[in-house]
Amino acid sequence: MKIVLLLLLLFPLGGAVLNALAGRWLPRRLVETTACAAVLGALVLAVAALVLAGDRAHDLTFCSWIVSGDFSAAMNVHFDPLAAVMALMVTFVASLIHLYSVAFMRSDPDYVRYFCYLNLFVFAMLVITVADSLILVYLGWEGMGFCSYALIGFWYGEAANTAAGRKAFILTHIGDVALGVALAMFFVLFQDFSISHINAQAGALTPATATILALLLLWAAAGKSAQLPLTVWLPDAMAGPTPVSALIHAATMVTAGVYLLMRLFPVVQLSPVALLIMAGLGAVTACYAGLAACVQRDIKKSLAYSTISQVGYMVLAVGAADIVGGMFHLVSHALFKALLFMAAGIMIQALDEEHDIFKMGNLRRLMPGVAYLFLGGSLCLSAFPLLGGFFSKDRILLATFLHPDISYKVCWALAMVGAALTPFYSLRLYFVAFQERAGGPLKQDLRPYPRVMAWVLAPLLVLALADGLLNLPGGFGKNFLGHYLAPVPGARPDLGAPVWLEWAMGMGSAFLVVVMTWVTYRYYRRPRRGLRPWLHELLFQAFYLDRFYLAVVARPYQQISRFLWQRVDNLILDRGYIRLAQGVFRPYRALARFLWQELDQRVLDEGIVRTASGFLSLSALLGLWATGRLSTYLQMLLLGLAVWFGALAVSWYLW
Repeated sequence: MKIVLLLLLLFPLGGAVLNALAGRWLPRRLVETTACAAVLGALVLAVAALVLAGDRAHDLTFCSWIVSGDFSAAMNVHFDPLAAVMALMVTFVASLIHLYSVAFMRSDPDYVRYFCYLNLFVFAMLVITVADSLILVYLGWEGMGFCSYALIGFWYGEAANTAAGRKAFILTHIGDVALGVALAMFFVLFQDFSISHINAQAGALTPATATILALLLLWAAAGKSAQLPLTVWLPDAMAGPTPVSALIHAATMVTAGVYLLMRLFPVVQLSPVALLIMAGLGAVTACYAGLAACVQRDIKKSLAYSTISQVGYMVLAVGAADIVGGMFHLVSHALFKALLFMAAGIMIQALDEEHDIFKMGNLRRLMPGVAYLFLGGSLCLSAFPLLGGFFSKDRILLATFLHPDISYKVCWALAMVGAALTPFYSLRLYFVAFQERAGGPLKQDLRPYPRVMAWVLAPLLVLALADGLLNLPGGFGKNFLGHYLAPVPGARPDLGAPVWLEWAMGMGSAFLVVVMTWVTYRYYRRPRRGLRPWLHELLFQAFYLDRFYLAVVARPYQQISRFLWQRVDNLILDRGYIRLAQGVFRPYRALARFLWQELDQRVLDEGIVRTASGFLSLSALLGLWATGRLSTYLQMLLLGLAVWFGALAVSWYLW
């Protein structure tokens, strides 16, 4: 078991390292094969780990990591049914995304960098999935933040793409600060970073402490899972390649926050206040993002807002103390959202990078295979009766409705509003983009695309349509997923609702979805007058939340920074430093001027000039003697002898 889990992590990490070090010198096909084989190998190991582990939890230690005095931290994993389901989902969806990426990125020259980051992204998510040490979780958490930044801004040649990457990095790190504070509190309270140890000892926490910890974890989850008020980064994150969007929304980034809440649910459940805030936040986010998705023109942005809404249901499930329902919807959402994003990627490439659904149309006739794929994904997202999304969303609604606190009835009502909006914004994409419409593209307007991109999506379609069989309600059949997750702390295999209530809730939800499907079809069957301009703009701008941040946070910060730079730094500090320097160095400057003007120019320079002139005069005088004439040399010889003898005579006379 230990070897299996170790290899589960090392396979995607090894693929990333190999391509990073040697990818530029390897053939393209080998780079793609390495990246895909790494994730497919991780999928096989995830299946093996699930079979070997059964329904028991396994605590394993790979190696000792940090030892300092009495403190020690090890690279250990806690593999329980919750981690097994998550690891299987992550590796399965990521494997199909990697295979799809081979065809999608066929003409991109930066394929090595792309597959390296994609492998690393999967590795970071798997670390969060199986890690028992919160330090290891935090490293995986930050690793995902880096990979999302690198992949969202992958096409960095356009300024908008790099801005979207920076925006995602900054906003998600606002939540990361809360996670860092929570980790520090956990260590102070438990003297340990082990998740299993913290969950086992969580009962010793006071309600106030549990509330603070749960709210910190919720804030961290809101950053990674794009929940209010930190939702604005996810729609802009669509700047990256479409497979990256599918990976972020379905298998990694967005689901990590919800998974963290489930992982530490024994701590979260100790605070009824935090649970109620969590449920309210999830319900409000589901409605907020659903309304914004109803008017978006960009197909990827509409799907992004739908992700925010659906993750809101997962947060609502945790707030309603139903982590089985939350995990059930997480798995269902991963399947149909990956399907929708990759089908949208085919449409965008076939239409020469066109994202506006109102410039599409007629695609049901032009791309029938993609039409079936997108329709299946849209029906699952709509929670159409008897499909995967139907049973998972109904479980969350039932758990919220059954909660004894009357406040949860308000959350349930908001969630029902979101459920009514879901068929409208999801099937709206299909009816506008695929139905027959005058002025839409013709067959010759389509660019050819590899058919393998559509074939890769077939397993997702089948599983998305049938995944409701994993956890049928008690009145319909067996809840296999619920019984498998039963050993997880805080999991409830069955909600204990009467059968008649389950039937009533199911039939009511089915009726609502069918009616909204009919309304959507009728509304988009032919062009109609839309919403009032002010209301349309309000929803299109997602209630101006992004502009609110710009006006309240970004622009004041920029103005303060500009004032400090131009007024304080340039005018005050820089001039003050200059004047201070002038005052300090003025005596030194006067001394230097004196030494330069008086000593250097007048004494040294003049002395050097006069010495040089003397040597020139002496050399000129000596030059008169060196004429090369024999008579001159004889005269000089006689003169010298005369001087010598004269000196001898004088000396003899004096002596």
